[in-house]
Amino acid sequence: MADKKKKKGFLSNWVVRNLLIAVVLVVVLIAGSMIFLNLVTQHNKELQVPDFSNMSVAEAEYAAAEAGMRVEVTDSVFVKRMKRGAVYRQNPTPGSKVKKGRRIVLTINAVNAKKVTMPDLVGLSLRQAKAELMSRGLVLNRLVYVQDMATNNVLRQLKGNREIEPGTMIDSESQIDLVLGLNDLDNKAYVPDVTGLKNMSAVEALFDHSLNVKDLRFDDTVKDYDDSLSAMVYRQVPEPSDSISVAMGEEVMLYLTKDAKRIPVKKTKDE
Repeated sequence: MADKKKKKGFLSNWVVRNLLIAVVLVVVLIAGSMIFLNLVTQHNKELQVPDFSNMSVAEAEYAAAEAGMRVEVTDSVFVKRMKRGAVYRQNPTPGSKVKKGRRIVLTINAVNAKKVTMPDLVGLSLRQAKAELMSRGLVLNRLVYVQDMATNNVLRQLKGNREIEPGTMIDSESQIDLVLGLNDLDNKAYVPDVTGLKNMSAVEALFDHSLNVKDLRFDDTVKDYDDSLSAMVYRQVPEPSDSISVAMGEEVMLYLTKDAKRIPVKKTKDE
């Protein structure tokens, strides 16, 4: 009986009672805040970002909404080999983990190609012409050799087998063929070793040696345009040689892969 009265007296003390109430309120507030934050931030409920590449903007918006996020186009590029208006790049990348409602930034392939001015390449050397084409956003497609006193001197410039005049407005990334001179006393080239080089670097190396690319053959590790740019040469035909010469303009077939294990180990001269 005395213990009950003592306990009752303890609880009836206004200081103790107010402290207990304050403690209970703090606990309730903390618990409520944690529940609220979990609901708002979707704690431990991350979503996987879909792959929007090659989709139209409308398709990407629908796929994003289905996945619980949203997309926004912030930039564009022009890639001739891609469908116009298709998604070229995204951030965050496919497979990334994000919170619900996250904005995914898209870069699309421009609907209209950027126009550039065709330069005057006649009279330039092959090396000079290549640099000029690159600076204008144009692509060297093929080297055509004809009899002339000056080897690798540009005689004509062609687009689609037709001569194109300097100053003509054309789409960026248009492919340009060069008609070059070939002297009988200076008409041989050597096939360089381009195994292990990436796509564009290998093509550039062949042009630098006055050779053409017959075709690019990609294995099944190359899935899209981006993969093709980073793919490496694992085989070439004809094989490289610094002792057996070929005619300038000779074609070289390149085989490319994303699998580094397929790249042959190059032997040193001592081996």
